[in-house]
Amino acid sequence: MAPARVFIAGHKGLLGSALVRELGRASEYSLITRSRSELDLRDQTAVRTFFQKERPEVVLLAAAKVGGIHANNVGRWDFLYENLLIQNNVIGCSLEYDVPRLVFFGSSCIYPRLADQPLKEEYLLTGPLEPTNEPYAIAKIAGLKLVEAANSQHARHWLSLMPTNLYGPGDNFDLNSSHVLPAMIRKFHEAKVARANGSEARVALWGTGEAFREFLHVDDVAAATRTLMEVGRVGLYNVGSGEELSIRDLASLIADVVGYEGPVDWDADKPNGTPRKLLDSTKIRSTGWAPRIKLGVGIVATYQWFLTHSSDRLMRDA
Repeated sequence: MAPARVFIAGHKGLLGSALVRELGRASEYSLITRSRSELDLRDQTAVRTFFQKERPEVVLLAAAKVGGIHANNVGRWDFLYENLLIQNNVIGCSLEYDVPRLVFFGSSCIYPRLADQPLKEEYLLTGPLEPTNEPYAIAKIAGLKLVEAANSQHARHWLSLMPTNLYGPGDNFDLNSSHVLPAMIRKFHEAKVARANGSEARVALWGTGEAFREFLHVDDVAAATRTLMEVGRVGLYNVGSGEELSIRDLASLIADVVGYEGPVDWDADKPNGTPRKLLDSTKIRSTGWAPRIKLGVGIVATYQWFLTHSSDRLMRDA
């Protein structure tokens, strides 16, 4: 039997590159990838031409415009409009060209800001969203609803995965658009280097540090994706580690890993975001999947990746 043709949309991103690592080791899959310059997923005509030519049998929709709390808050139109375009084009063409299996990746931000913890799949659309990332969340909700509608109206067997906060190799360390964990790694590293060179550098962090977050290594999500694909599950699944910690404790952990021993300033005038976002991953754990990479171990590996791949102006050693 010929290997299944798998299109990984967004293969150069944090999640997409993990999917390439996971599925690239398996002989039963033949991977199809396109860079953004080769295929603009916002262009409906280009996406339709691609599907007509390549005829993928599995689509993994990991492409998205993503960013941290600052990027989401100031780029509200961009995060809503561009993600809707990407999702509508890829999911729509998957239906048009009769793709048997599709996995859509969302985010834990789809759930109401003040929903009961941990967050169950059935809490979707039961309350107001977190205002700072509402446009992104609405786009992701629209995507999973497209998957749900295709399953019910067109007898598809498609899947939506809602991962918690992801991190790992290939993460985005741009301070204007990154998420909290990679942003902290860069901030603590740069401050450590500056202090080693005689500066009185300090680390400035947003909020009070009192919000709680759950983190999951991206390779664990890739393994979960493969598990659910191969056991034939459909519908909506949360994917989390089951463990949370405060942003303040996360900062202490990253400072220890990086070796930063200077002061940290918390700007309480900046938003904390949702107070808690712990996912209930009972449903996916019933399939036999469980995360393998502990947070401390994963942060060490991610910091080493950052040192290896950072630009020349970011000194590797203090």
